[in-house]
Amino acid sequence: MADATPSANAAVSGNLPLYNNPVPLNKDRHKGKGLKFSDRQFDFLKDTHFVPVTFGEFGSVASRFPILFLGENKTAVAAMGLRKGQNLFVDPQTGRFEQFTYLPAFVRRYPFVSASHGQEKDRFTVCVDEGSDLYSDKPDVHFFDDKGELTDFTQRAIDYVRRFEADVRQTQEFTARCEELGLLTQQESKFQPRNEKGEPVGEPQVVATYFGIDGGKLMELDTETFAGLRNNGYLGGMYAAMLSQLNWDPLIQRAAAQDPAQAAQT
Repeated sequence: MADATPSANAAVSGNLPLYNNPVPLNKDRHKGKGLKFSDRQFDFLKDTHFVPVTFGEFGSVASRFPILFLGENKTAVAAMGLRKGQNLFVDPQTGRFEQFTYLPAFVRRYPFVSASHGQEKDRFTVCVDEGSDLYSDKPDVHFFDDKGELTDFTQRAIDYVRRFEADVRQTQEFTARCEELGLLTQQESKFQPRNEKGEPVGEPQVVATYFGIDGGKLMELDTETFAGLRNNGYLGGMYAAMLSQLNWDPLIQRAAAQDPAQAAQT
């Protein structure tokens, strides 16, 4: 259940990528407010190199980005850069996201976000990031109309947040099952520096350390457990996450093309 009114029990927990100051959406506080768009649509994303993704997106995400599992909660993310403050898919000159490249739902949801109601997992309050460059008192689209009712734009945003929350719960269940089966192991991505002739120079350097699906452990599962993963759809997501690791080399090459000196130091 989604609320578009503030609650004393609602809170955005943790440090969310992209968000600076999420505040519960309220018809009194946000009357006359809304979003103002510019040609530089994705400036808000240019400094974010890891973007959370949901299980249902793994197939699309795997076409371009490595999928990693990070932190204590093993949050699934798409790697869009090699270092903090660097998104290799946002053009710094135009503020545009690379054309024809999949854009994760987490980004499409911005600047809206949900705040939980403590132990009430099925309830949340919809918030908007007042620290966003999109937030404006001279908006192109308003949050509320003159009667204080939600505009069609805001209602669609709330519906989207609701669907996203359902996807997050599914992803958490998937990750919990992977952990239960011991399928998430620590992995590394490495970069081998080379000279102008393409010859290896020095030792390989670690680009990232993260948790990933262990294909070897997956194949060690008994037949019944493996069949269960196939039947509930988890197996496809696991394969997508493993195949996504092939995107490390193109990501490193992209970094080298944009800034050869920086890539060499990675």
